[in-house]
Amino acid sequence: MIAEIHHSWLPHLKPEFDKPYFKDLTTFVASEYENHQCFPPKEQIFHAFDYCAFDDVQVVILGQDPYHGVGQANGLCFSVNDGVKHPPSLVNIFKEIETDMDEAYPITGNLERWAEQGVLLLNATLTVRAHEAGSHQKQGWETFTDTVIKTISDKKENIVFLLWGGYAKKKVKLIDVEKHKVLTSGHPSPLSANRGYWFGNKSFSKANYYLNEVDKTSIQW
Repeated sequence: MIAEIHHSWLPHLKPEFDKPYFKDLTTFVASEYENHQCFPPKEQIFHAFDYCAFDDVQVVILGQDPYHGVGQANGLCFSVNDGVKHPPSLVNIFKEIETDMDEAYPITGNLERWAEQGVLLLNATLTVRAHEAGSHQKQGWETFTDTVIKTISDKKENIVFLLWGGYAKKKVKLIDVEKHKVLTSGHPSPLSANRGYWFGNKSFSKANYYLNEVDKTSIQW
């Protein structure tokens, strides 16, 4: 499993792979994929890192779990494969982009196009058992992805962190807010959005405004 991560991340994350928790996690994930249907496909577990090299990271979006329906998860948080119906949270993300950025609603829910521009689409838990939300939580993934967030915070500058919802907002403790931009909002899920906690947050224009302010390239959302 370790060999799957993009080489640009290895100098920064390699110490994690030798720790007992990660060895236990590897054993757990291998057993789950062998005995159950799990997502994303095994070769896409580290897709977030494959599509966004360490040096290219400009924005971090944090999700919680991969989608647990058949054919949905592709290793990037909130993203689905081409041709897959957009899940409700993704629909609300795209609706906010429509009004915030005056962009047309996209045909595909595949967010690889964001990742290739330097948006790290990181789930806190990188795997899940089919149709069982949260089934791979508290097995070690959160320790690993917390390290990823802290490493980006420590070793890079002027990164935009988009923390949506209560779970993601708790990760602010891992981020040096003096040298990075943290933008928070309610979660794009219907439960949160319908209560008025999502729409109008302008996460996308605010992110681009900051990137321009620090002489970085805007993201084409």
